[in-house]
Amino acid sequence: MSIGMIDTGRIEAMVAQLKATAARANPALEKPQQATQPTGAVDFQSVLKSSLDQVNQTQMQAQGMGERFALGDTTVSLSDTMIAMQKSSIALQQTVQVRNKLVAAYQEIMNMNV
Repeated sequence: MSIGMIDTGRIEAMVAQLKATAARANPALEKPQQATQPTGAVDFQSVLKSSLDQVNQTQMQAQGMGERFALGDTTVSLSDTMIAMQKSSIALQQTVQVRNKLVAAYQEIMNMNV
């Protein structure tokens, strides 16, 4: 499922990878009946870069539409420009929230006793 420009499947894959890493660091947390491996191999760095590139593309598109509207381009309407700006704002807010969750998960992992 995709919310805005960020694919939630990728975020869930990142969270699963973080949980798998935490389980490897502390085997007592791992449940023997449940496999902790994500279904597909996901490279955290590529997923994060892809998501950030999508947010950047959304912001660049909104900025370009805003500039074209300000310069008097008749092919760009005010409503389209405002919608693009709101989408880019929401995508940035969502990225900040994901970053906050990742930082909190990282701090939790770093505070684990090994």
